[in-house]
Amino acid sequence: MLRGTLKPFLCLALTLAATAPALAADAPRKRAITLDDLARIERVGAPVVSPEGDWVAYTVSETDTKEDKGQTHLWMAKWDGSARIQLTFGKEGASAPRFSPDGRYISFLSSRPGPAKGAQVWALDRRGGEAEQLTGVTDQEIEGYSWSPDAKKLLLTLHPKAEPDAEEGKPPTPAKPIVIDRFHFKQDIQGYLRDDAWDALYLYDLGTKKAEKLTTAKNVQEEDAAWSPDGAWIAFVSNQDPDPDRTNNTDVFVVAAKAGSAARKLTSWPGPDGGHLAWSPDSKSIAYTQGAKPELYAYSQPRPAVVTLEGKVSYPAATLDRRVGEPIFSPQGKLSYLVTDDRSEYPVEVELSGNGAKRLLAQPGKVAAWDTAAGHTAVLYSNDTAPAEIYALENGALRKLTTHNDALVAELDLAPTEDIEFKSKDGAEVHGLLTRPLGFKAGVPRDGSSSLGWKAGSAVPMILFIHGGPNGQDEHSFDFLRQWLAAHGYAELNVNYRGSAGRGQEYAQAIYADWGHKEVLDLLAGVDKAVALGVADPARLGIGGWSYGGILTDYSIASDPRFKAAISGAGSALAFSLYGVDQYTYQYEAELGPPWKAQQLYLKLSYPLLEADKRIHTPTLFMGGTSDFNVPILGGEQMYQALRSLGVPTELVVYPGQFHGFTRPSYIRDRYERWLAWWDKYLKPAPAPEVKK
Repeated sequence: MLRGTLKPFLCLALTLAATAPALAADAPRKRAITLDDLARIERVGAPVVSPEGDWVAYTVSETDTKEDKGQTHLWMAKWDGSARIQLTFGKEGASAPRFSPDGRYISFLSSRPGPAKGAQVWALDRRGGEAEQLTGVTDQEIEGYSWSPDAKKLLLTLHPKAEPDAEEGKPPTPAKPIVIDRFHFKQDIQGYLRDDAWDALYLYDLGTKKAEKLTTAKNVQEEDAAWSPDGAWIAFVSNQDPDPDRTNNTDVFVVAAKAGSAARKLTSWPGPDGGHLAWSPDSKSIAYTQGAKPELYAYSQPRPAVVTLEGKVSYPAATLDRRVGEPIFSPQGKLSYLVTDDRSEYPVEVELSGNGAKRLLAQPGKVAAWDTAAGHTAVLYSNDTAPAEIYALENGALRKLTTHNDALVAELDLAPTEDIEFKSKDGAEVHGLLTRPLGFKAGVPRDGSSSLGWKAGSAVPMILFIHGGPNGQDEHSFDFLRQWLAAHGYAELNVNYRGSAGRGQEYAQAIYADWGHKEVLDLLAGVDKAVALGVADPARLGIGGWSYGGILTDYSIASDPRFKAAISGAGSALAFSLYGVDQYTYQYEAELGPPWKAQQLYLKLSYPLLEADKRIHTPTLFMGGTSDFNVPILGGEQMYQALRSLGVPTELVVYPGQFHGFTRPSYIRDRYERWLAWWDKYLKPAPAPEVKK
């Protein structure tokens, strides 16, 4: 199950300087992180380098606790690090910053008041003045946009507007019944999908203020569009099979950059071709990513690929067995990608004809996004001990350009995260991360006290927190939960079990049609390792996760009774009940087969619920959002009801109006509070009162 992870919400993956300056002797003593700090973290967005390379535009998202929502605005940093400027203000926010190719304007999407309502493209003249609304699209939603090379047009990605507009945190509620005639008919956040709910490309003339449909195609999804440098062509990604809902066969298409043109398909791989597209400087070829064969949809580790305008496909760094994305061509024609590799993400330069791949950043961490112009490359980078910031990447080294979270980080006593490696029961090599409590040193509490919950020389309570996906990974990026648990005397273990990204295609597909088996072996082996290291107290082990992490929590407590407390968020345990209910019916049929043809397999994969009376004794807290179409709350409700009927301590927490990834700050905070309270209740029971003699 390709269950989405919650890193933007659980981990708030952001960044820090590579090396912090030594503290002065009289510097104030650092403190442990608190839940109040969750709202203080500023979430820095992807960088966009100006055409001349002197500035970097980006977004900063903050938490408005009074309004109980996030607020995003546009910022700009000077390349030499000498200045940072906030460009937009107000309650409406701004997103998707872009520089016009001539460098005159900075554009963005915003719903601020203007001649046309809804999210529109606005532009700030860099010479000064108020922002001007560029678009006036009223009958559709703007999903994305880009400037033409001559700065005279915008390429818009438009989506049919729901009626009426959805309330925040809720799927659209139409005024009339929804008539469904599609195989894939529901999607998290979008809700039920109308038959005409496809993204389409339009050319918007900035002079005439007129939008015209780019291609002649109808009822197909057109996305990830990119102009050729010479302005003659537009490449995009689309699945134009007879019934695209029943395949994952996206391809790269190219179309002349004028309205009403017929598109031409360039790729023919039966699986996914596409992702972010990057044109070569000479406008003759397009870099993209090619996924695994169709049945491996949920476990695909895309590889580098290039296609010419004539449809000739080649494979740079052909032996690179790691997931790649976000290709960038340099002005000199060198091609680079971001690579997901064993607990880190970093850029590599690939050989266009050959097997070579040169790593461009050696230090551990996560490069979540990047951009380049005029020979300048900016990255959004984070590591274990602070939130993400924008850096200049120069000759393999990072130079910090933004400091939005520096003041907060300077206050905090943060725990380091270390690599951990071990063998699973069946001999597989597994990698993960281990974060020890603040001040942990051979079991000795900070300052010799026991206030963090352990005695000198003893092991500590540990939480095995499981990432979602499963096609994701735990990595060296800032994770609020790790630090918050460390501040409360817990160790946290993260295991990149088989099925995870970062270890190659074979490792990712190892759990194909065999859920809840090898992953559990890997997770339990990680716990054994932490116990053997003297970190984890075997009598005080907790477990939890969200999405596929919640699913694996159910599998794990049904496989091993030693966990004293569990938290299963947005999970499920009865495969039958999710067919046609969540958004993964294509995967079920491609990987497992339809239920009427694979009854025994569906039964096998449902052992946590169907054998709960024999297998589960762990007190478990279940959680979910009422509007989650990714992993509907149905799965948690079933497990809660089973444990309630069996007399196993349990609780169900339902968050109204929340999708798979929570957006309301008060609910996110509430979730952290409940997690800690549940684990404390069973892993740190209050001492018995003294009996007076």
